[in-house]
Amino acid sequence: MEPMTDVPQSVHPRSCSSGDEAGGPGGRAIDQRLADQGGEGTDMSLEPREIRSHEVFSGPIFTILDKLIELPQVDGSVERIRRQLIHHDPCVVMLVHDLASDTYLLTREYRVGAGRYVHGLPAGFMDRGETPVQAALRELHEETGLVPGDKESTTSPAGPPEGLAKDAGFIDPGPGVYSSLGMSDEFGHIMVIHLSRWHKENRHFDPGEHIQSTWVTWEELVDAGIQDSKAVVAIQHEAIRRLQEGKSRASRI
Repeated sequence: MEPMTDVPQSVHPRSCSSGDEAGGPGGRAIDQRLADQGGEGTDMSLEPREIRSHEVFSGPIFTILDKLIELPQVDGSVERIRRQLIHHDPCVVMLVHDLASDTYLLTREYRVGAGRYVHGLPAGFMDRGETPVQAALRELHEETGLVPGDKESTTSPAGPPEGLAKDAGFIDPGPGVYSSLGMSDEFGHIMVIHLSRWHKENRHFDPGEHIQSTWVTWEELVDAGIQDSKAVVAIQHEAIRRLQEGKSRASRI
């Protein structure tokens, strides 16, 4: 990794829009409460400033960037910190629910992070220009062969950009999540796809991709030992819906 040379300090860091960046409508009030505590250190009412970003690795799925960042301090000075970022395209993760049988689609595939075959949910990268829904329906078709709607009425595996056809079901979007904010900008779009009509077509795996899939009950899904963080968020989101509808065992997750 090449060392970074010193660069001139920034002149005027601009103010943060903390209400938008703190993760919800209550973020601004919380940030103000934190700021009112005062004290020494970083002035978090001002945005950090990226001074330099240098690519140190490039692969087919992600790149690694070495970054130099300035953090404004309450005394008017700045502190420079160095961070490495795994730059990753956004992705989609889908929990698919068959309404008629009240079952869920579970997958199994090799994951290098775990070093073994693991249970999970259909997921994949978003292609440039795709909406999260388009990417989700495309990946669902490619990995499992499942296409919402009747075969006779389906014109495109990706479906309409706004969601499913009315007679095919509905999509319940979950919270978007970062995989690991301390080192990666990978953002996951989470959604639960509730299907009333669907059919199967041929799968289209990427080179080296091998995925098995099957329908399981809610209890089997909960007991499957899924550990991928984004998949867990999707299951938790569905657990809340089931709990609100009075279905049992949602609290077991």
